[in-house]
Amino acid sequence: MIAEAGLAALWFAGALAALQLVMAAIGIARGREDVAAAVRPVAIVQGLLALLAMALLIELFLDSDMSVKLVVENSHSAKPWLYKFAGVWGNHEGSMLLWVTILGLAGGAVAIFERSLPERTLTATLGAQATIALGFYAFLLFSSNPFARLNPAAADGLGLNPLLQDPGLAFHPPTLYTGYVGLSVAFSFAVGALVTRDVGPAFAKAMRPWVLIAWIFLTLGITAGSYWAYYELGWGGWWFWDPVENASLMPWLAATALLHSVTVLATRDGLRAWTIMLAVVAFSMSMIGTFLVRSGILTSVHAFAVDPERGAFILALLAIYIGGALALFAARIGTVRAGTTFDPVSREGGLVANNLLLSVILGIVLIGTLYPIVAASFGVQLSVGPPFFNKAAGPVALLLVAVMAVGPLLRWRRDDAKAVLRRVMLPIGATLAAALALLFVWPGLLPWAGLSLAAGLAVASVAPLWKRNLRRTPLFTYGMVIAHLGIAVSLAGMASDSAFTKETLVAVRAGEPARVGPYTVTLDGISPVIGENWSALEARLTATRGGSESILRPQLRFFANPSTSTNESAILTVLDGQLYTVLGQPDGQGRWQLRLWWKPFVTLIWFGGVLIALGGMLSLIGRVLRERRAATRAEWA
Repeated sequence: MIAEAGLAALWFAGALAALQLVMAAIGIARGREDVAAAVRPVAIVQGLLALLAMALLIELFLDSDMSVKLVVENSHSAKPWLYKFAGVWGNHEGSMLLWVTILGLAGGAVAIFERSLPERTLTATLGAQATIALGFYAFLLFSSNPFARLNPAAADGLGLNPLLQDPGLAFHPPTLYTGYVGLSVAFSFAVGALVTRDVGPAFAKAMRPWVLIAWIFLTLGITAGSYWAYYELGWGGWWFWDPVENASLMPWLAATALLHSVTVLATRDGLRAWTIMLAVVAFSMSMIGTFLVRSGILTSVHAFAVDPERGAFILALLAIYIGGALALFAARIGTVRAGTTFDPVSREGGLVANNLLLSVILGIVLIGTLYPIVAASFGVQLSVGPPFFNKAAGPVALLLVAVMAVGPLLRWRRDDAKAVLRRVMLPIGATLAAALALLFVWPGLLPWAGLSLAAGLAVASVAPLWKRNLRRTPLFTYGMVIAHLGIAVSLAGMASDSAFTKETLVAVRAGEPARVGPYTVTLDGISPVIGENWSALEARLTATRGGSESILRPQLRFFANPSTSTNESAILTVLDGQLYTVLGQPDGQGRWQLRLWWKPFVTLIWFGGVLIALGGMLSLIGRVLRERRAATRAEWA
């Protein structure tokens, strides 16, 4: 009865979403405060029911209930418990239930914690959130039921895709989905503010924590996903501009622009229309990403290839939500006041330039991702890969870094150009010094520019702390400093990897050495090993550098359910980079193929990602603490 209980919980949650929408509409249109007041508890119960459905599906997977179709198609009784658990969302239906669960919990969290918005605007916000949830409940119940039964039950399951049998599956999708769904909350806030004509600093202050939460989780999800793909796929790269990778990058770019814009609105009452538009665009990118992953129009290791009918359902939801929001924006934009003005040479001006450049990069990624799909619909097959994205987006990204370095050094509202120039002399000096030093090793034009600008941005990032009492500096200022420093660190890692990576592909016998970068790698031998649900041929490699010696053990793994073979890389991490090794196939003459990379400072990419997320967390905590203190002072007054 567990599956039936889960399905019933989904039906009740969907019914409550419909009730929540109707009650919000009545409360706003007819001014019924008693009806509007009931929207909060309905949103909370709806979220709890979605969570119950998710918990019951997890129980079905952990119990290996082979009478449930989804369990049969994506699990096996011999799988380790971690992959049974994470396998719940390693498929289309389960991942959509995870999406809906986070969506319901987010709406419930808004109902519980949001107290600063006027009640009418909050009711409209919860009504908008219910509208989004209702569409996805309908999608699950009518198109992607995760609790469908098999009669008779199967003897055992077909297993989980071996590429997904990694601890990363337990972390990456929930983190990324929390970011996606957080943007739905920002979207709902924007729709609620437009409905009630309440676009102003109070609305922005209420929305900002939710945007920050979404941005933090998107940053962590993209960082974790990049490293997971890096070590799991065995091709030695950390980003391939895969369409599904782009599907997660596009919402992050829009959310980054939204985060800066909502800060201006909350603190300086500017960029009102821009903030609303970016909230719509950010959620639009989440919906487009969902469509790309689940429509079946993409072939990717990251995609869930499902039938086109489901893709059409999601496309219809995208058209309804985004089209409706844009129509509302067009109808109400005339009622949105311009807010306060500012000079071009000001921090607001720097943030506008920052947002424009982020929007340009977003447009490049969107066009490069969708163009092959549109061309294929006309019978033209083409691919848009790293060369296009690197050449088109790379220079704009470097210009963005330069603007980012200057922005925090500008004053609000108005600044003096000569004073700004004096403040940026030290970052400019760091950039020029790095550029001159790199001429002696010439890494290539874009890496040279990237490394030089990374040095300047690192110096500029800490500039807001100059001549300040560090003990009295607000926590959110530290957050900004660390996040911008994280961008510099990641940029340095990306440029170093692009410029200085060395690769060696060899076929060797036991005892024969191969050279890559500063390392000599010797194949000691090949031996069979047995894992929990796989067998493997494991190489023993001895890597020597100077007087140090390390052992690496890359594998060729073989899975029975489903029958698949994979390459498991072995990576040696040291302070100045990583030695990345992959075992290939035998050549029939007693030799084994080895693919070896030396990747200087590549770990800075992910360390920078963690710093960016940490900066966001500190900013979130600092803002929340400041607002609580302000509320407490107001109560005492």
